Amino acid sequence: MTSVFSADAARDRAGTRTASFCRAVWRWHFYAGLLTLPFLILLATTGGLYLFRHQIDGFIHSDLKQVEMRSAEQRPASEIVARALASFPGRAVKYVPPETAAASAEVTIRDTTGMRMVVYVDPYDARVLGQIPDKGTIMWIVRQIHSLAYFGPIANGVIEIVGGWSILLVATGIFLWWPRKRSGGVVSVRGKPQQRLFWRDLHAVTGAFAGLFIVFLALSGMPWSVLWGSKVNEWANGNNFGYPAGVRVNVPMSDEHLHHAGPTSWSLEQAKMPESTQTSAGPIDLDAAVAKFDALGLMRGYAVNIPAGPQGVYTGSVYPDDMTRQRVIHLDQYSGNVLIDMGFADYGPLGKALEWGINVHMGQEFGLANKLVMLAVCLAIILLALSAGVMWWKRRPSGSMGVPPLPAHPSALPVVVAMLAIGGVIFPLVGASLVAMVLIDWLTTRNTATKRI
Repeated sequence: MTSVFSADAARDRAGTRTASFCRAVWRWHFYAGLLTLPFLILLATTGGLYLFRHQIDGFIHSDLKQVEMRSAEQRPASEIVARALASFPGRAVKYVPPETAAASAEVTIRDTTGMRMVVYVDPYDARVLGQIPDKGTIMWIVRQIHSLAYFGPIANGVIEIVGGWSILLVATGIFLWWPRKRSGGVVSVRGKPQQRLFWRDLHAVTGAFAGLFIVFLALSGMPWSVLWGSKVNEWANGNNFGYPAGVRVNVPMSDEHLHHAGPTSWSLEQAKMPESTQTSAGPIDLDAAVAKFDALGLMRGYAVNIPAGPQGVYTGSVYPDDMTRQRVIHLDQYSGNVLIDMGFADYGPLGKALEWGINVHMGQEFGLANKLVMLAVCLAIILLALSAGVMWWKRRPSGSMGVPPLPAHPSALPVVVAMLAIGGVIFPLVGASLVAMVLIDWLTTRNTATKRI
């Protein structure tokens, strides 16, 4: 959110310390926008689409995900998996029973090259409907683009930088928007679209109303960041274990983490997998495991991770929109006994708070209203970015980047940078980028220090 002063007002107040401080804030607001706005447009667009992932995926992949509801009894899980393996040879690693009577079953298979394929099967006649590479649906691709993970781990780190700078962008924008005895451009938009004043007011008013929501989205998105998110996750889960004390049962634990087995909640990414105790009786089959999960009341829509070796376990997990129904159950593959049964109520206070933030961020916590509010925020972010671009284009001098001028009092810039550095301490990658921007700003202005206005 960029707020600018008219030329007359700037001249009138150029010599005051208050004006210098405003100029310094404006300058760094410009830098924050320069760093984040292209990414914010991408994040807002993909985030707005992902809010309606079930509807979009269900429509685009309807030939795979939907089947005709029939009165016939559904086929056993073992038969469905066998049919899937016949169409794509390999080892079945995950089975997802039909969530509804009109949904297909899903079987994830890994072949000898390590490639993972999801095969969709009609549960009524075990007919293979088709296949898609694992995480290859349209919405999974949108999600990967949204996190920038689609472009690799380095690009994924940009998310933390963008998130942190977005908070600084809002903070500096609110400061510039603050009325200070002004009435126009505070909650109303003046002028016409041909005028820069119109775009300034539109930008300022939109940012004022959407600012807190943008900060919420930035903070609730941070748990996925590559550095801050991973470190906080390890700390929140306590010694890299993952399960709270109430479910630390006396069973053997492996070095494998639940996150490696498939998508899980943020709070359980560090949860270690228990181990089965091998017996002479031999392992139970998938049908028995599915029956056990159903008997335990695991909500449909759950996925079953199939044991990968003699010490592996059957893991049933579900993460529905209603986060209170999140649940993970591990079964010993030989006895079928429950090794760990954990739900949302077992999470610690920090885990619950972050899961709530993530749930709201994804538009899941309050139904359709949640989705519509988040969609409105996404649209507001796009409008902020576009209006900032129009303002910049109308203001910039020919042949110049149009960076806001240096303040009259040199001390104003270090004070503003020191305030921004608080965010850099909390988020290390933001701090590193702030240092880089300070250096760039110094290099580009050291020869023009005498031209401050």
